[in-house]
Amino acid sequence: MNVAVRGGSDDDAAALAVGGATVVDETADPAVVVAVGDEAIRSAAVEPPAAPLLPVTAAGGRHLVARDSLDAAVAAVAAGDHRVTAHPILGVHADGDVVTRGLRDVTLVTDAPASISEYALTVGGERLGSVRADGVALATPLGSDGYAAAAGGPVLEAGAGVALVPISPFSTAAETRVVDPDGTVTVSVEREGAVALVVDGGHRGVVDRGSAVRIDRAGSLDVVAPTRTENF
Repeated sequence: MNVAVRGGSDDDAAALAVGGATVVDETADPAVVVAVGDEAIRSAAVEPPAAPLLPVTAAGGRHLVARDSLDAAVAAVAAGDHRVTAHPILGVHADGDVVTRGLRDVTLVTDAPASISEYALTVGGERLGSVRADGVALATPLGSDGYAAAAGGPVLEAGAGVALVPISPFSTAAETRVVDPDGTVTVSVEREGAVALVVDGGHRGVVDRGSAVRIDRAGSLDVVAPTRTENF
C-alpha cells in the first residue's frame, strides 16, 4: 500500500515499512495520508489531502492511532480491516474575519488562571442563553475525546454532531449539548477580561468583551481507522 506522510520521524517511517507500506509523495496518488503529530493533523484542516487521513498522536484515541501502534494500524488498513468516515472541518471567524480552520476542537478560555467569564451561545440562529464558566469548547468527533471530554463532554462517533461543552461552569446546571455540525455556532464574550481563542491546540488570538467567534462547517475530511480500534 502506498502512503504519503505529513510530519513524523525516521522511526515512524520504519514503522510504516514494518506495516507493509511504501512511502510516496502526496502527489503520487497514495491510498492514505498518514499525519503524525498535532501540527501535521492541523495542516489537514487548512490543506485537506485528496486521500483519507490516518491521524496519529502519542496517546491515540477513539478516532486516532497511537504512535507506538502505527505499524499494526497500517498493516490492518492495508489488509482492508478499516473504516473510512467523514469528519467536519470547522471554519473559525472572529468579528467577521477568517481566523483559521480546525479538525478537532475550538476553545474559548480565560487567559488568566482561576478566572471566569460569561459566554452567550447561539446555534443555527437560536440563542441558547449564556453560561458563566472558565471557557467553552466546541469539539468534533475527532477531537471529542480530548479537552472537551476532560471538561465532561461526550466522546462522539463520526456523524454524531459536535459537542458544545462549558469548561468549569459556575453553575452545576450548565448543559453540555451535541449540535448539528452544519449549523453555525456563535460564542460571544460578555464579560471583561481577556479570553484566548485556541484551535486544535494552537493559540489563535484573544477575544475581548463584546466580540464574537463564529464557527461553521467549512468542509469535510475522510478519516481512516483500523476497524478493531481497541487494538490501537
